[in-house]
Amino acid sequence: MSYSLQAIADHIGGVVRGNKEHQITAMATLAGAKEHQLSFLSNSKYTNDLKVTQAGGVILSEDQAAAFMGNAIVHTNPYVGFALASQLLDTTPSQTPEISKDASIDPSATLGKNVSVGPAAMINKDVKIGNNVVIGAGVFIGDGCDIADNCHIRANVTLYHSVTLEQGVSVHSGTVIGADGFGYANDKGVWIKIPQTGGVRIGEGTEIGANSCIDRGALDDTLIGKNCIIDNMVQIGHNCVIGDHTCICGSTGIAGSVTIGRYVVIAGGVGVNGHISICDKVQVTGFSMVTKNITEPGVYSSGLPAVPTREWQKNTVKLRTIDKLYERVKALESLAKSK
Repeated sequence: MSYSLQAIADHIGGVVRGNKEHQITAMATLAGAKEHQLSFLSNSKYTNDLKVTQAGGVILSEDQAAAFMGNAIVHTNPYVGFALASQLLDTTPSQTPEISKDASIDPSATLGKNVSVGPAAMINKDVKIGNNVVIGAGVFIGDGCDIADNCHIRANVTLYHSVTLEQGVSVHSGTVIGADGFGYANDKGVWIKIPQTGGVRIGEGTEIGANSCIDRGALDDTLIGKNCIIDNMVQIGHNCVIGDHTCICGSTGIAGSVTIGRYVVIAGGVGVNGHISICDKVQVTGFSMVTKNITEPGVYSSGLPAVPTREWQKNTVKLRTIDKLYERVKALESLAKSK
C-alpha cells in the first residue's frame, strides 16, 4: 500500500509542510528511514538523527518542523501521530473471515458475521461470538464465554468458562484468562481448595499481551476496565478490579482482591500486595513493592537502581551495621536528655 503525505496527514490530524503528494509505504526510524518511509521525532535523544535522516516525511511538532528542511507532517503530539500513522501503514497479516475445517465448534455456540476461526481452535458449549471476531489457531474457549464484536484472540490463547470480552478486546498468544484464583484454606497443614466460582470480564478496547494470566474471581468476577493496556507476562489475581485506561507493564504481579483506579501506570516488575487499593492517577516505578493502600495521586517508588558491584558490596556491609548504629543513636539521645 502507498499513501500520499496529505492522505496520512488527513488520517492523523496533521498538516503537511513540503510535497503533499510524496508517496509513503512504511514507517521507519529516523536513522534507518529511506525516501519511501515515514518517521517521527518525539524524544529529544534522537534530535541529531533528524539532521541526517533520508525519510520521505517526518512527523514533527511545530517547533521541530520550523528548523527541518525536508517533508514534514506537523502534529501537536508527534508520538500520537506516529501511532495513528502506524495503524494506517500496518503490515501485520490479516486473517480472512473463514472457519477452519480443523476447528471444533459445539452446536450450541453462536457465531456472528465475518468471524474467522483458525485451525485446531475449540469453541465449547453456549459460547457467544459477535461480528468480525478473529480467533487464532489453537485457541480454547470454554463454556459460556461471551465475546463481543471486533475482538481479536491470537493463537493458543485459553479462555476458561464464563469469560466475557467486551467489544474490541485484543488478546495475544499464550495468555490464559479465567484460570482458578489462588484460593486455599489450611486445615492443620493440609491445603483445601476453594472453588473459584466467579468469572472474568474484560472491558472494551483493552489489549492484553502474550503469556499473561488473569484469574477468575472466587465469588464475584475479576474486572478489567476499558482501554487498559496489559503487557506480556503479567499476573492479575482473583477478584482484582482494575479501572479504565490503566497501564500495567511486563512481569508485574498483582495479588488477589486488589482495586486499582483509573489512569494508573504500573511499570515493569512491580509487586502489589493483596487486599489493598490504589487510587486514580498513580504511577509506580519499576521493581517497586506496593504493600499498603495508595490514596493520593502521584509517583511512587521503592526499587533500588543498579550500582557498580563494588559500591553495592560496600553499601551492603554498611547496611548490616544499621541496627547497631540505631541503638548507639538511641543511647546518645538518652544520654543527652539526662544531662
